[in-house]
Amino acid sequence: MKKLFALAFVAFFSLSAVAQQVDLRKKITVSGVAESEVTPDIIYVGISLKEYFKDNNSKNRIEITTLENQLFRAVQQAGLPKESLTVNSLSAYATRDKKKNPEFLASKQYRLKVNDLNRYNDIIAAIDPKGIAYTNIESYDYSKIERLKLELKVKALQNAKQKATFLVESLGDKLGSALDIQEINNEVFPQAYRANTMMMKSAAADMESAAEIDFKQIKLSYTINAVFEIK
Repeated sequence: MKKLFALAFVAFFSLSAVAQQVDLRKKITVSGVAESEVTPDIIYVGISLKEYFKDNNSKNRIEITTLENQLFRAVQQAGLPKESLTVNSLSAYATRDKKKNPEFLASKQYRLKVNDLNRYNDIIAAIDPKGIAYTNIESYDYSKIERLKLELKVKALQNAKQKATFLVESLGDKLGSALDIQEINNEVFPQAYRANTMMMKSAAADMESAAEIDFKQIKLSYTINAVFEIK
């Protein structure tokens, strides 16, 4: 009998504990959205320089060092710090290769960081066009992207609260505090740039101006799912 009483006692308190864990509060779940588009202000451009023979004369080689010096001077004249230009790769540039193969043409790839495409165009225009193998946009960014992300998340949450307030008050109730907040990252970054941003130049081409570059804006979109109590 005592055992049955003890079991009943334990069962009663177990059911009471489960009942206490059930959330009986009235709630509403809504989603808020905030979006923004910004123009990139940091662009990383790849530049490839390659030696060539002037007038198709193998004895009249335009050296990679000559082309490189033109690039360095152009970067300085554009007012960019030297750290903005780095070497990406070197294509088998060695003296022994030239001795073994007089027809060997060295090439060198660089990465340039600019915040204005006009400066980029000025830099490319200052280099011997026959020595430019190609240029292309590698990537781009927005300098205040992290702050913008936080601002959009806050706006998305405020949007969710506005929706919940409107719906709840339309029923004659009042909105309580937030019980749960979840963020969903829907950002689209970066947008694809125009297909013809890569500019190919052959050694025989005589191009005096750099190709125009165009790309879409960076689009950020955030969704916040929020649960509010209904009072």
